[in-house]
Amino acid sequence: MGIISMIIVGFIIGLIARAIMPGDQKLGIIMTTILGIVGSVVAGYLGAALGLYQAGQGAGWIGSIVGALIVLAVYGWVAKRS
Repeated sequence: MGIISMIIVGFIIGLIARAIMPGDQKLGIIMTTILGIVGSVVAGYLGAALGLYQAGQGAGWIGSIVGALIVLAVYGWVAKRS
């Protein structure tokens, strides 16, 4: 059940991040889900590095959305350059 909930939450986080980020992101359902999951992982690592989270502690919803926005911004920057 943990993997299924991670996929569902990742999809929701990805949708919220895409709605907040200005511009047109041409991502499908799978890439939106991956965006949310990677955003949560990035937020967890950044939060642990800044001392906001302990090692192994998951990032919250807001942190996950911020992490997904960071990943989406980097993706847009890389896609624009190529």
